[in-house]
Amino acid sequence: MILTLHPDNPNPRQLKMIVECLKDGGVIIYPTDTVYGMGCDISQHKAVERICRIKDINPAKAQFSFICSDLSHLSDYAKSVDTPVFRMLKKALPGPYTFILPASKMVPKILKAKKDTVGIRVPDNNICRAIVSELGNPIMSTSLPIEKYVEEYTDPEIIHEKFGKIVDIVVDGGIGGMTFSTVVDCTDSEPVLIREGAGSWEELF
Repeated sequence: MILTLHPDNPNPRQLKMIVECLKDGGVIIYPTDTVYGMGCDISQHKAVERICRIKDINPAKAQFSFICSDLSHLSDYAKSVDTPVFRMLKKALPGPYTFILPASKMVPKILKAKKDTVGIRVPDNNICRAIVSELGNPIMSTSLPIEKYVEEYTDPEIIHEKFGKIVDIVVDGGIGGMTFSTVVDCTDSEPVLIREGAGSWEELF
């Protein structure tokens, strides 16, 4: 199924359908402020395992990130951070960044990296944030099961043609991007740039 949502004012009835799908262990493809992602409710272990099978990866080695709705939601899943890091998060989010932070006890074990860390995103995209707000849990975020993003994978209609049979819903929020988020590791005394992407590293400081 493909559901078209308005990027500024997502239809509440359609949001409810997406959230019910996620609560039932469904897998969706959805827009962010960077590329289209694939995900599920983080509390649905079978859905997490299903995504691992789709992408042919071992759950123990997978590095998934979470989509949170805002900074206060983020703080439920990451241990308290020091003031300079919090300032940086406040400045950057919502935006095209993934911050690696120490994981709190609320992060399911299947989604914790070996280091007990979690990658957290608050995209500047109303649709995915509205889904998360309605769901009440973060949604897991991973890239589509493709070798590399090319222009056709910015089009939700083409994404639906290619992947509609292996997921439950493709959420059409308009044409997506081709550049991934910028990844910043905040688990040490100084933030470390892991991957330069759509977000500016220099603007964080």
